[in-house]
Amino acid sequence: MNHLQSDSSSLCSQPSLPSVPSLTSQRYHESHSLSMTQHHCITTLKGHTSYISSLIIAGKFIYSGSSDSGIRVWNHNNPLDSELNNENLTNSVVAEGKGAVKSLVVLADKLLFSAHQDHKIRVWKINNEPNQSKYERLGTLPTLGDRALSLLLPKNQIQIRRHKTSTWVNHVDTVSALALSRDQTLLYSVSWDRTIKIWRTTDFKCLESVTNAHDDAINAVALSDDGHVYTGSADRKIKLWKKKQGEKNHSLVDTLEKHNSGINALALSVDGFVLFSGACDRSILVWEKDDDGNMKVVGALRGHTKSILCLAVVSDLVCSGSADKTIRIWKGVDRDYTCLAVLEGHKAPVKCLAAATDSSNSYDTSHLLYSGSLDCDIKVWQIRLL
Repeated sequence: MNHLQSDSSSLCSQPSLPSVPSLTSQRYHESHSLSMTQHHCITTLKGHTSYISSLIIAGKFIYSGSSDSGIRVWNHNNPLDSELNNENLTNSVVAEGKGAVKSLVVLADKLLFSAHQDHKIRVWKINNEPNQSKYERLGTLPTLGDRALSLLLPKNQIQIRRHKTSTWVNHVDTVSALALSRDQTLLYSVSWDRTIKIWRTTDFKCLESVTNAHDDAINAVALSDDGHVYTGSADRKIKLWKKKQGEKNHSLVDTLEKHNSGINALALSVDGFVLFSGACDRSILVWEKDDDGNMKVVGALRGHTKSILCLAVVSDLVCSGSADKTIRIWKGVDRDYTCLAVLEGHKAPVKCLAAATDSSNSYDTSHLLYSGSLDCDIKVWQIRLL
C-alpha cells in the first residue's frame, strides 16, 4: 500500500449519509449554545517542524509525535496556573524513531509506546527528571527473539502479498494506531497491512495476530472495559472483536456498516455504551448498545464540511477534528446532540486531539483540549461549561 495515498485519502471528503438521521438538535440556536459554553485558545505550542500526527495526555505531561519521526513532551500540569507558554515547557525532541509517529500510548507513566510509518512499534523508558532531554529506547516490536523464533518455524510464515511472505509477528505496513487494555497488560496495534496484533506489555511478546481482519487499511482501534475491541478501516467497516471465555484468540463478533467512505477515527463514551466513528463522509456516526448488547447506529452528527480525521471524548463531550481546519465540541442528552462550539484557528487540517478535565479550575466544569494539525502547531483550548 502506498503511504502517501493512504494519508491523502483520509483528507478526501465524500458525500454525507442521507440514510442516517441527524442527531444534531434543531431546538438550540447558536446563541443558546454559546451561552452554555465559553472557549478560547490558551496558547499555541510550537517546536515541531512537520505536521503533528499524534497526541496523548499522560499525568503531568502531554506527548506529541510528528511526521518527521520526532516525539516531544510538554508540561500539562496546571497549565493555567503556570501561564502556559513555550518558555516553561519541555520543548525538545525526547525520542526519535523512523517514519511518521502515527500513535502514542503511555503505560503507568513508565513506558511510552510509539507506532511508526516504518512498520515498527518502539518502546521508550520515560524519564521526566530535570535536565534529561532523551528517553531510553528499550526495544522495538516485534522483538529480536520473536522474529528469530518465527523464522525458525516455516508454519510461522504467512502470505502477505501475491509473491511475498512474512512472519506473523511482523507488521508489513504503517502501524496506524495503538491501544492498551484496561489492566494495561496487553497492547493492541492495528496497521495498514489489515492486521490486528496483540502484545504482552511485560515482555513485549506478540501473543496473537488477526490477519486479513479488514479488506483495506485499518486506521483506528478502540477498547472498551468489557474486553470488546473495535477497529475502523478504509473498507468503510467497523468490526467488533472479542476473546470469548475459554478461547485463546479473538474472534469476530459483529460488523458495523453504515459509513459510505473510509473510517479514520473511533472513540468510546466513558461508560463504553456509545461508540463514535468519524469518516471521510463528513459525518460522525453515533452507535449505541441495544438491550441485547449489540451496537446499532442511532444517528449522525453533521456540521463539518470535510473529512473527520480525529475524535476525543472527555466527560460527556465529544470533540471532532476535521480536514476543514476546525474542531467541533458536541454534547448529547437522550440522543439530542448540540454543537456547543466550533474552534477555529488552525491553518491546515486537524489531525489529532487529546482532552482532559482541567484540574486547575475548581469554579466550574472546565476541560483542556489539545489539537495537532498539518500546520505543525499544537493549540491548547479551554472549554468551560456554564
